[in-house]
Amino acid sequence: MAKTIFIATAEPYSGKSIVALGIVNMLLGKARKVGYFKPIINDDPNERKDGDIEMITKYFNLSMAYEDTYAFTRQKAIRQMETERRGDLIDIVIRKVKKLEEQYDYTVIEGSDFLGEGTAFEFEANATIAKNLNAPVVFVVSGAEKTTAQLVSTVQATLRNFDSRDVQVLAVIVNKVKKDMIEDVKELLASQLSNGTILSVIPEDKNLQNPTMQEITEQLGGKLLFGEDQINNQVDEIITGAMHLPHFLNHIKENVLIVTPGDRGDIIIGALQAGQSRNYPKIAGIILSAGIIPEEPVMRLLEGSKGVLPIVSVKEGTFHASVMLGDVKSRITSDNPKKIQLAISKFDKYVDVNKLEEKIVTYEHDGITPRMFQYQLTKRAKNKLRHIVLPEGNEDRILKAAARLVNQEIVELTLLGDPAEITASVKRLGLQVDISKLNIINPIQSPHFIDYVDTLFELRKKKNISREMAHDLMTDVSYFGTMMVYKGHADGMVSGAVHTTQHTIRPALQFVKTKPGISVVSSVFFMCLPDRVSVFGDCAVNPDPTAEQLAEIAISSAESSIAFGIEPRIAMLSYSSGSSGEGADVDKVRMATEIVKQKRPDLKVEGPIQYDAAVDPVVGKQKMPGSPVAGQASVLIFPDLNTGNNTYKAVQRETGALAIGPMLQGLNKPINDLSRGCTVDDIFNTVIITAIQAQD
Repeated sequence: MAKTIFIATAEPYSGKSIVALGIVNMLLGKARKVGYFKPIINDDPNERKDGDIEMITKYFNLSMAYEDTYAFTRQKAIRQMETERRGDLIDIVIRKVKKLEEQYDYTVIEGSDFLGEGTAFEFEANATIAKNLNAPVVFVVSGAEKTTAQLVSTVQATLRNFDSRDVQVLAVIVNKVKKDMIEDVKELLASQLSNGTILSVIPEDKNLQNPTMQEITEQLGGKLLFGEDQINNQVDEIITGAMHLPHFLNHIKENVLIVTPGDRGDIIIGALQAGQSRNYPKIAGIILSAGIIPEEPVMRLLEGSKGVLPIVSVKEGTFHASVMLGDVKSRITSDNPKKIQLAISKFDKYVDVNKLEEKIVTYEHDGITPRMFQYQLTKRAKNKLRHIVLPEGNEDRILKAAARLVNQEIVELTLLGDPAEITASVKRLGLQVDISKLNIINPIQSPHFIDYVDTLFELRKKKNISREMAHDLMTDVSYFGTMMVYKGHADGMVSGAVHTTQHTIRPALQFVKTKPGISVVSSVFFMCLPDRVSVFGDCAVNPDPTAEQLAEIAISSAESSIAFGIEPRIAMLSYSSGSSGEGADVDKVRMATEIVKQKRPDLKVEGPIQYDAAVDPVVGKQKMPGSPVAGQASVLIFPDLNTGNNTYKAVQRETGALAIGPMLQGLNKPINDLSRGCTVDDIFNTVIITAIQAQD
């Protein structure tokens, strides 16, 4: 079993951070604890933390002290090598890594960046560390500015070097390859690799390789004058604003950076107006050269305007600044989650993750952690794509989540709303997404609208719904989206970021209806606690269920638990445990427990039981010795909505747990409701669980 995986390269800017993100993400889907380590970092930690360490530890919320994530700065490592203390360097690295191996199921080691002086010793140091740790290597090579022959030659030479040092290369990942070279590179390299070595080729992607305004500002030493809220705008093109305004406007392209002297107020104002116009592409920002600040009337205009583009002043002249811009390199950083998510998506798409898992993920562990759970959810959703409709297409949070979902190819989506307004919002938010993949529909203009009206009328005419009323109802996005699901034009629906729960689920109750044998629609939250995932139900729908309804909620929740890979151990919660308590509320829970046992003798269930006895092994053993549930409950059923809703929110706030849901259960087709205070992550996760429900 390989507890340590080493990611290596032989050149700068290879894109190995993409591979590091992908491997850590993959391993966290299988193991409880994953560590991250860089033997050699570039910067003095007293002045600035290493960018890759910050990105990995923050994004994946790895609980690691910074001093445990590295061994040496580059300068100190060079001194070690120059004074023939190489053995000490290796010993210290091994000692730190072995300490991590005791704490973590896997440790991902990222080799040197090959930046600055001292690169001559770095390959030797990386290979020696990998060999002494007995760590298999994932080797990353860049295809940028290389011919196919140069690329193949680089891989061959590096593999020979690793082989001569008895270092096992698990996989070769060729990054930043031009699309017209991909097949040739695959064919030529496949014949060069030994049996079992994985080969992956990742095409170049401007969304990862091109810098943001933040990176440009930092690397040019510029001063940000305006547009801090858009500082992460990506720059794909650079133009010089030196011509007359009408001619200049013809040269604006998507995500363009304009370089112009600070006294060209006409260019500045024209660019500002173009950035707010639907008739021009999105502008990334403006660089004002020669240290010239715009005149007072122009500054006053900019200060009073909304949504001003990032405007940065630099000391260099226009020509010199343009040359410097060509040398700016983009990195994936912790403050740019959009790039991190795109990097992970690229890794999952172009690397054979299943084959890589077979080679390095051999560790098995009981239970399931939040990261495992989320990783497995995404993987399940991708295995069988489903079509989800989002009625609240004009909401910014919905659009941000939708962009992530389609870019990662997790689901197919339809957004309801005005296409022009949604397109404008996508541009305003700076979302890098193919608009056509959002499948935007204005319900009134849909070719299915009349058919939907007729269907609703036929389904509800016995409830005194007229055709005119059906027509009016179908203009409501909740009714239209639900009808899409009913008719099979979508597999599921997620709404509620703007609308109330009642508004969202009323249409579903009216004509989607419940499954055979189910009398009550209920809900569960997947509570992703630090060391486990628990199912909480019902925390969103039923105010005061009867004993029969409570039993049905418990059974439905257990089935949801099984469907999502969690072994159900059901705790029927109350204010007393076992036979110690009396009263109507306890009797209801006791009766519900007996009904569950009668209907589903295959399920492990205990009740009534208090929360602490349900989840704490010590308390559970004391209060209910011999119980198969006490102290290890995974499905917690609350006696009423007041208790359930308050408890899930208290646990969420006090422990920092991620609450995925609510997921409605019992309907014939999946319709799920969001909280109006939901985050983008909440929407993202709810759409995924809806897609998985639709698979069943």
